[in-house]
Amino acid sequence: MANTHRPGRPTAPEDPRPAPDTVLDRLSRGSFRAARITHTEHLPRREGRHAVWPDRIRTDVVAAIRAAGIEHPWEHQAAAAEHALDGESVVVATGTASGKSLAYLAPVLSALADGAEAPNGRGATALYLAPAKALAADQRRSVRELAAPLGNAVRPAVYDGDTPFEEREWVRQYANYVLTNPDMLHRAILPGHPRWSSFLRALRYVVVDECHTYRGVFGSHVAQVLRRLRRLCARYGTEPVFLLASATASDPAAAASRLTGVPVTEVADDASPRGELVFALWEPPLTDLRGEKGAPVRRTATAETADLLTDLVVQGVRTVAFVRSRRGAELISVIAQERLAEVDRSLPGRVAAYRGGYLPEERRALERALHSGDLLGLAATTALELGVDVAGLDAVLITGYPGTRASLWQQAGRAGRAGQGALAVLVARDDPLDTYLVHHPEALFRRPVEATVLDPDNPYVLAPHLCAAAAETPLTEGDLALFGPAAAGLLPQLEAARLLRRRATAWHWTRRERATDLTDIRGGGGRPVQIVESATGRLLGTVDESAAHTAVHDGAVHLHQGRTYLVQRLDLEDSVALVEEASPPFSTTARDTTSISVLETETEIPWGDARLCYGTVEVTNQVVSYLRRKLITGEVLGEAKLDLPPRTLRTRAVWWTVTEDQLDEARIGPEILGGALHAAEHASIGLLPLFATCDRWDIGGVSVPLHPDTLLPTVFVYDGHPGGAGFAERAFHTARAWLTATRDAIAACECEAGCPSCIQSPKCGNGNDPLHKRGAVRLLTRLLSMPD
Repeated sequence: MANTHRPGRPTAPEDPRPAPDTVLDRLSRGSFRAARITHTEHLPRREGRHAVWPDRIRTDVVAAIRAAGIEHPWEHQAAAAEHALDGESVVVATGTASGKSLAYLAPVLSALADGAEAPNGRGATALYLAPAKALAADQRRSVRELAAPLGNAVRPAVYDGDTPFEEREWVRQYANYVLTNPDMLHRAILPGHPRWSSFLRALRYVVVDECHTYRGVFGSHVAQVLRRLRRLCARYGTEPVFLLASATASDPAAAASRLTGVPVTEVADDASPRGELVFALWEPPLTDLRGEKGAPVRRTATAETADLLTDLVVQGVRTVAFVRSRRGAELISVIAQERLAEVDRSLPGRVAAYRGGYLPEERRALERALHSGDLLGLAATTALELGVDVAGLDAVLITGYPGTRASLWQQAGRAGRAGQGALAVLVARDDPLDTYLVHHPEALFRRPVEATVLDPDNPYVLAPHLCAAAAETPLTEGDLALFGPAAAGLLPQLEAARLLRRRATAWHWTRRERATDLTDIRGGGGRPVQIVESATGRLLGTVDESAAHTAVHDGAVHLHQGRTYLVQRLDLEDSVALVEEASPPFSTTARDTTSISVLETETEIPWGDARLCYGTVEVTNQVVSYLRRKLITGEVLGEAKLDLPPRTLRTRAVWWTVTEDQLDEARIGPEILGGALHAAEHASIGLLPLFATCDRWDIGGVSVPLHPDTLLPTVFVYDGHPGGAGFAERAFHTARAWLTATRDAIAACECEAGCPSCIQSPKCGNGNDPLHKRGAVRLLTRLLSMPD
């Protein structure tokens, strides 16, 4: 029976739409459906708290805000504006639809309007950074509408890869509010700073929107891009104030300060109103199918979500179903349309998909249709998660845990934005983390959201940005503190590699090519592998060089826009994978061997006789073969050998060891030791995203019954990026909570010997063999019984 937490709720105003409790009752009607709800959480309605704008905000800006229908700001908006006006960098970390944009726009518009009255008309400028081009375009529309009463005082313009070249010169010379993304700042604006000199000389504010998305390696790159921006601004005599907007986050001030490199004040007390939210955790049932090693298989979250979306549309409930992949969004939409056609022929046209890759006019049309009620159901990727205003939704379906609690609440907050009650349902995937969460609701509802993890000092991130900075203007000793403590130690290496040359008191870029081409701030490094259709020469797409060995090896099945291709040949020298369209009745899974060596142990703490360590490691991985599996059951049809070179990765890892005495106490003999360690490794990788802002595909693991460097049974979990991304470090600092959750997740799973919900991994290079579920539980229980 589902457990329910229901605090007292004030009476909501009259609403013609069904209450969220009623909607959920209809969804769960029947014993076969009711059993799938593992928990229901009721979040009460919250009243808003108003304030007044600081008197330093211009009266015409306040009038423009009132003309937009906003009579008074919320308390957090006024507080953030006050900090900005005082010249303090500030991060607004409040819930979805809490008006974060207005919190930074009020001081920005006021400064731009002041500047327009300056003698040269360029008294102040502002820069807006968004993680996605679509969000910048949305913001420009919002700014234009809000600032319309101010006339020509505010001149917003988008500057990104889609901006026509004939417009770019106008943007540089005349726009005073430039909306762009970190990629364009890195590749175009900073290297071309002489042409942006008048803009940079007047730069008053830098807005960093959705800053919680800047995490891991991408976030570390963005942190260094912002340091390069600050360096050039100082050269032009300015020191801009940073205004950051984030979803609710743990310690947002520290994360924002690490991102920008400057002290940041946080405003995190959300004073906006919120309608009642009923949040259900939903676990699809086990099926009669058997997967790897005969493990039971759950119904897919995609199929379950399609059913729920169908039922909600039939009820007339306006719903968005979030799904992580573009293909999943299209699939849910198609399934729902087919099932709705059996109910009422007018209903399929009221469901659609929404994802990245659509044309802007297509997205606008879908948003308008959802707003108006013409569309009742939308299956969407996270392209709809970031900042797009879709007020008026009644329900949100979340297809699989989105990776962080911040994203979970961001998506859930899309419903009920107009103040009405709303329903959110998290549909679990067949995955250790999802299974743990639906059976441990306190991990979602009783814990703060994660801290944003990034590591700007990663030498693999920092080195190319030092080169880029030197190319922008020669690098001096006085610049090094800006880039962090690791900068000075990297310069001799960059000189030895003949990337930089020291002349007098500064380092200069020595190459003819662009320094910014040394790194792709969103990629994993290396030259992307192009996927080319052999019959036509058509480029289908690319895959990161780091993933090519497992994704597009000879014989691999590759999916692209709903079509299936077979890889004929992977040419590593030319970075090309040649493919042909096919319809094989199987999928492919690469098998690999991985070894790991400890290069440096930076920190080590005892857990009784056990040891928990963090440091630098070298991982050697080689893809040796691939399996062909039946599409439905996963049954192995055969194995083919591959001849690919080994790959090495120098990165950061957390690892733990156990002694022979501890193994004896846990009743783990040599015959099950490998399986117990392997199972604990898999499950710990699956649960780490609950404690660090990562995806399980960002991390890897190795377990060894006797490791040559530790001379003990050892489990390693490492960052899957050169130099590390901060995830292993976070794991080290939260090890007890992380491994406790891992043990509990394995123990709570209802399977007999291990399944995808607990210890089997979709990325295991050894075919999930060996695994020993009970041994893993005993091993982790013994480890956790030790004092730390």
